[in-house]
Amino acid sequence: MSDAWITVLVAIFGGAMRVSTPFLFVSLGECITEKSGRVNLGLEGTLVFGAMVGYAVSYHSGSPWWGVLAAGGAGVLFGALHGWICSLPRVNDIAIGIALMILGLGLAFFFGKAYVQPTAPRLPTLDLGGFAADPALRAALQINVLLPIGALIALLLFLGMRHARWGLVLRTVGDSSDAARALGFNVNRVRVLATAVGGFLAGVGGAYLSLYYPGSWNEALSSGQGVMAVALVIFARWNPIGCFIAALVFGGAGSIGPALQAVGVQSGYHLFNAAPYVLTLAIMLWTSSSKRALAGAPGELSLTR
Repeated sequence: MSDAWITVLVAIFGGAMRVSTPFLFVSLGECITEKSGRVNLGLEGTLVFGAMVGYAVSYHSGSPWWGVLAAGGAGVLFGALHGWICSLPRVNDIAIGIALMILGLGLAFFFGKAYVQPTAPRLPTLDLGGFAADPALRAALQINVLLPIGALIALLLFLGMRHARWGLVLRTVGDSSDAARALGFNVNRVRVLATAVGGFLAGVGGAYLSLYYPGSWNEALSSGQGVMAVALVIFARWNPIGCFIAALVFGGAGSIGPALQAVGVQSGYHLFNAAPYVLTLAIMLWTSSSKRALAGAPGELSLTR
């Protein structure tokens, strides 16, 4: 294999480490929400609003960790609002999600104008490549601290959904609301809590965008990552570990264009920047096939009806 191809592969690997983090947190949040039988298409707005709030709080407090917590708190507010409205009679969760996405984007653009120029403290980097002699590999192994935290959350969610009582409650509510009520579970309360927790994780994913990569606040920060979370969860078959793998796949796909540019490919490389969106479309077409129904999807989910 030529040195150029090795450089491309290393660049894609490093890019996957950087780009996958917001995908990971948003998809984990949507996984929790959909496990309860609800879809939240408003996570794009939550992601962008969380990015703005996290950047603003980091700038004023001088601590990026306060920014991360504030971004998560903003996500909780959006998630709880979505869950509460959807618990009302004859309310469509997809329509409400789209409305809250627009609201989140609008609020972020309005309140975020004052933070386009100021520089806020950034999240730290974990240098795992000190042993590597290759500068490219050493740079690729410089990861943000939120990535291992997200991987740990994915593992805990996977174990909790299978073995913990709260996981049993969540799966029961998502599969059959009638069975959940017969067992004495408050369906609306579980779904509101699940949507709020999902919003928290989406907000943290937004904080990563503004406080690490690319590490600034601007109105075009997200590039649709919140919307693509739905495709990631379907691709992962509602499995938190699958969400982690899917996030790495989408992150790597988003890094193909910059990786080609790094080795001197100047013509047409930008077409590969559309790879995550093409992948999203392919997943949606694949799962819409009658032969490949949404296997593993919660029974109460709107997508299955």
